[in-house]
Amino acid sequence: METKHLKSTHFSDYIEPSQVVLNLKAKNKVEALEELLDILEKQNLIKNKKPILTRIIDRERLESTGIGHCIALPHARINAGHDIAVVAGISKKGIEFEAIDGKNVKIIVLIIWNPTIPGLFNHLFAGIAKFLMQTKFRARLIEAKSKKELYQVFSEIELKIPLHMDKIMHRAGVLWKLQEIEIQIKKAKKEKKAELKQQSELIRNELDTTLLDRFDRLMERYGFAVAEVEDGACQGCYINVATGMGSAIEGSNDIYVCENCGKFLVATKKE
Repeated sequence: METKHLKSTHFSDYIEPSQVVLNLKAKNKVEALEELLDILEKQNLIKNKKPILTRIIDRERLESTGIGHCIALPHARINAGHDIAVVAGISKKGIEFEAIDGKNVKIIVLIIWNPTIPGLFNHLFAGIAKFLMQTKFRARLIEAKSKKELYQVFSEIELKIPLHMDKIMHRAGVLWKLQEIEIQIKKAKKEKKAELKQQSELIRNELDTTLLDRFDRLMERYGFAVAEVEDGACQGCYINVATGMGSAIEGSNDIYVCENCGKFLVATKKE
């Protein structure tokens, strides 16, 4: 399904009742990923789960896709036989996922999408994350009594493509990690560079072209593209950001852009 001209759609356009799991049996992250991939394989939405599982685990090693609030959005950009394959599961007890808030994950939405479709992951991520961040919505998913009820709640998710650049619905930690890797690549020896470039490619595969273009231009010009906001000031240009933006960035994992220097802004990393 082509999405680059799409303004709005619903999660039910990408997921069927057979692609939701009311009670995951898995006891750890890898088991959960395998259990969800098994469902996609049985539905003939993926051809071979092994390379996909490897790709997802490689991505998890860079940074956990546990985004907090008991939510995980594991994913892989790989040609698996279809444009997109989505599966969602609920773990009543919770699964250790190395999430950013340290909490066990209870809601897992796994997304696999074709490399030839630009912007599709961000389209899904933005809409799903927006809904799942709502406490009442998460509770309805976790407390669903039947598979039918679970699917109906997921079907309420409306997906909208972000239409502005000041706030990009994507994990800030991912862009920060990409910056760290790119800086390491410049200093690394030949044998280490190949591994680092592979890690860089994993992250780049899930970022929009417009975001990457800005990132690369900033890296080339300044040597860094992502700056922390400390005491209300961008650490890239040391000029105060707007009060509303500063408050929004604090405790957020979204990406913002400095109105003065144009660098991406993230909250100060806590020790």
